[in-house]
Amino acid sequence: MWAIIAVVTASVAGMELLAWWAHKYVMHGWGWGWHRDHHEPHDNALEKNDLYGIVGAAMSISMFALGSPLVAGDYAWEPATWIGLGILGYGIIYTLVHDGLVHQRYFRWVPKRGYAKRLVQAHKLHHATIGKEGGVSFGFVIARDPAKLKAELKRQRQAGIAVVRESAGA
Repeated sequence: MWAIIAVVTASVAGMELLAWWAHKYVMHGWGWGWHRDHHEPHDNALEKNDLYGIVGAAMSISMFALGSPLVAGDYAWEPATWIGLGILGYGIIYTLVHDGLVHQRYFRWVPKRGYAKRLVQAHKLHHATIGKEGGVSFGFVIARDPAKLKAELKRQRQAGIAVVRESAGA
């Protein structure tokens, strides 16, 4: 039982690391075409960026399939099921925290203190840049100190790495 909990927990944590990397190097790199509308104002219920959620779902489903004797037969690898569960768990956390809390797509609540406020502030600073260049705070669940992120944005602006929106205060 403890091994299963450890694999699921490690998978959730691993997904935050993978999401940080993918957000910085894929979504703000060659995958900007899908991610761009997430950084631009719109009134649409869905975004092209939501396609990345389908990629995550495919990863989870693939792990469940690899762990299932019904699908993989003699080649089933049971830990894949628990990895798939961790990926699914991360997807739920991402949906509630990033889409729900930070972007308020499903509910309206503006946190006044604590971790939730820090997360919202960090992601607002992520959206402070115009375009895909530069930027800060590429994680979705882990957020650095907003004061340090503001300082990094200021450094990027001064170095000509990023164009920062005036309203961002960096």
